[in-house]
Amino acid sequence: MAVNRRTLLGASAAGAAAALAASPAQAKGAKRYSFTVMGTTDLHGNVFNWDYFGDTAYSDAEGNTRGIARIATLVKEVREDRGRGNTLLIDAGDTIQGTPLAYYYARVDPIAADAGPVHPMARSMNEIGYDAAALGNHEFNYGLDTLREFESQLEFPLLGANVVDAATGRPAFPPYHMARLRTPRGKDVKVAILGLCTPGVTIWDKAYVEGVLEFPSLESEAAYWVPKLKEQGADVVIVSAHSGTSGTSAYDTSTGLGIENASKIVAETVPGVDAILVGHAHEEIPETRVTGPDGREVVLSEPLCYGQRLTVFDFDLVFERGRWRVESAGASVLNSNAVEEDERIVEILTGEHQEVVAYVNQVVGQAAVDLDTAEARFKDEPIIDLITKVQEDVVKAALAGTGHADLPVVAQASPFSRTSLIPAGDVRIKDLSSLYVYDNTLSAKLLTGAQLRDYLEYSAEYFVQTAAGAELDPEAITNAGGRPDYNYDYVSGLAYEIDIAQAAGSRIANLTYAGAAVADDQRFVLAVNNYRANGGGNFPHVAAAEELWSESTEIRTRIIEWVTAQGALDPAEFASVDWLLTREGAPVFA
Repeated sequence: MAVNRRTLLGASAAGAAAALAASPAQAKGAKRYSFTVMGTTDLHGNVFNWDYFGDTAYSDAEGNTRGIARIATLVKEVREDRGRGNTLLIDAGDTIQGTPLAYYYARVDPIAADAGPVHPMARSMNEIGYDAAALGNHEFNYGLDTLREFESQLEFPLLGANVVDAATGRPAFPPYHMARLRTPRGKDVKVAILGLCTPGVTIWDKAYVEGVLEFPSLESEAAYWVPKLKEQGADVVIVSAHSGTSGTSAYDTSTGLGIENASKIVAETVPGVDAILVGHAHEEIPETRVTGPDGREVVLSEPLCYGQRLTVFDFDLVFERGRWRVESAGASVLNSNAVEEDERIVEILTGEHQEVVAYVNQVVGQAAVDLDTAEARFKDEPIIDLITKVQEDVVKAALAGTGHADLPVVAQASPFSRTSLIPAGDVRIKDLSSLYVYDNTLSAKLLTGAQLRDYLEYSAEYFVQTAAGAELDPEAITNAGGRPDYNYDYVSGLAYEIDIAQAAGSRIANLTYAGAAVADDQRFVLAVNNYRANGGGNFPHVAAAEELWSESTEIRTRIIEWVTAQGALDPAEFASVDWLLTREGAPVFA
């Protein structure tokens, strides 16, 4: 399937020669050389330290700050300290999705349009001077045309060794970048950057990549490419991997799809790797060390997402037998809250930022009461019913006149945010965007009553088993086993109880539709987001179920359209009581 890909060794962008400058410490010893590789990941469209949903500067309890504008300042400081010619700057993916700023330049004023704007992330990364970046799964969220336009705007290569053209078997993006660092000795150091992306794209953005791109496992592609890089004279091999370290996946890998979070597996199984810049998991790992199959240590580091941290890898090399060898390597992270935003980034992107601020502050309706998500994880809150009502309406309209028009439509939604608020009075785009923070689209799947029960049982595993009569802390009964909030689903249109006193798998009670018990063979249409529909979260049945309809318009956009059309946002028009937490039949909350 991918035989031809193995012959394509010329896909790397040529490494530009670095400046001749060397630090005094390096100049003293001609047999040694030190250099630094800086890394970011999961920037997710954060240019400035700004919360577009709150319409204010971002802040949190830990004092973190966000944005590539602050990363730019850290990068300048490191370059000044080490010498510009002794540093490289790379990224591990998820760049063009995640904020209203990123959404605006993908959908409202899209970069893919004729004579469209330059993406703010491209402008900032070009200005800072990145050497290479790996593809993240969210790069595919807006389709391949938008991704290719973003790629064309970059002044550095966008890497994906395991992103393969399904028709030719060749890499669809450059697999690697070979950089050259000039040393006082006169013998260049060749640093190979290999880019890898989590195979989950196959599931999460199936609509865009099925039949077009394939995503072999990280470890299989690293095992192929690392020896080739060594053959080309790479003295140091660094993997930029949009893939966490846990070795786990949020999807079923029994079909042969590679592991989602495989960075540590690459380090443990592929000889010749010196360091891995880790991404995707949104975790802070200043430094961890793994012993590779050749007995050498591999250094891994993941900087905190959104531009909150910058990873700094420091390498010390020794020149032996005519070539450079890594003598030692280490990693640390720098905190962006220690610096101010770079003046040049502020200068070139304030206009785009202000345009998006104006966009998200547009008033689209009036809310009768405050609606919030503070308790939406454990209570059926009207604000989540708004999502399911919109999804039901869209799917019913789409199926009108078809052979499935008479089937009952139920809808899935998750409590994505714990802080979303739609205040009474003016409803703005930013309020609705904070409710639905992902760029998911909508599908309609055909399921039976028995399958829906299984689906609900799996969802109910989110709750911690709590005996009847035991003291109960609402904040401690969710996220069982570390399951995130986005992998807990409401299903509206049905009525059911979740008995958290029971063991997982036996919690759904009194499941009814329109007042009657749901029959195992009864057929339903489930309005469901594309992440879930394609297997995200590994919910049972839904990925394999027949798809009756789907679209490419984001659910967030549908919510904005619905509220705009209604004008008034009154829970009486959309709220319903669908589910209730119980313990042995008694409600948990009065």
